Amino acid sequence: MHRSELTIDLGAIRRNVRTLLRVLDGAELWAVVKADGYGHGATDVAGAALGAGATALCVATVPEALALRREFTGVRILVMSPVSASREIAHARDADIELAVSHDEIPDGVRVHLKLDTGMGRYGLGELPERGGLVVGLMTHLATADSDEAFARTQLERFLAATGELANLTRHAANSAASLRLPEARLDAARCGVAIYGLSPFNTDPADDGLEPALSWQSHLAQVKLLRAGDSTGYGRRYIAERDTWIGLVPVGYADGFRRDMTGAVVRVAGEPRRAIGTVSMDSFAVELDRELPVGAPVVLLGHGVLAEDHARVADTINYEILCGVRSDARRTRRTVLDG
Repeated sequence: MHRSELTIDLGAIRRNVRTLLRVLDGAELWAVVKADGYGHGATDVAGAALGAGATALCVATVPEALALRREFTGVRILVMSPVSASREIAHARDADIELAVSHDEIPDGVRVHLKLDTGMGRYGLGELPERGGLVVGLMTHLATADSDEAFARTQLERFLAATGELANLTRHAANSAASLRLPEARLDAARCGVAIYGLSPFNTDPADDGLEPALSWQSHLAQVKLLRAGDSTGYGRRYIAERDTWIGLVPVGYADGFRRDMTGAVVRVAGEPRRAIGTVSMDSFAVELDRELPVGAPVVLLGHGVLAEDHARVADTINYEILCGVRSDARRTRRTVLDG
């Protein structure tokens, strides 16, 4: 028996893409599949997203793009992080991969998108350079579309003012949050990541925006034991039983992506909500039970009503980090892809 099992539902990916396309109302959807598709599997997600109507793929690095190019010939692929190494630029040129450019030097022979920094304060040009090279797009990155719509609109106004005379080029600014909340940001295309996986860009219930989580993660009880009052479980004795208490040990820990700061997170054991207690170890954590349960009882860590957004609040982080941290190492986890 594997320690845990990941299930990726490509049907959910497709439904999320179609939901976003309805919201975008004519703008293209470019699927962001960097970091192995936020832990879901970049190739699987890319195929599902394209099949549901996405028109391009976005990644962070040239190697990520090259891996997708082997599977998807003729599909538009954009590398969004800066690329300066001449060898990688050559690889991109040969593979017909497009590059985001955040500096004045525009590489020859490769299609580029000029990236303006309108308030993110990271990669990006302060102003558009004299045009040269194969410029096909203009882009910016919104810093607060999920939290401060006023500043996002300020960024958008700066972007539109700087690019107004270049409307013949593809302009794109919206991420998932802006796609869902800022109609004026949708422009020609939107780069959607978190939402296509059924995660909320606002760290709320994804169902609020008609989204469906595509990943589920399950394990089981490897041992069940009775703690007597005063007994403890785990490193540092962070949990001490106030009364006789049944606990279950789940063979998943921070090496698998169930983070050490997720003590207190609620999972489902045999269909019922149960709290993670004590210190999460590298290879296991404990759950508090209300009765003795059999070894092998199923434990849902994510999916089926157990939301990454809820775990993120416990860990004081965002749902992106929860999902990207889940490991799919075949030596520890079985991975199943549902293509229904």
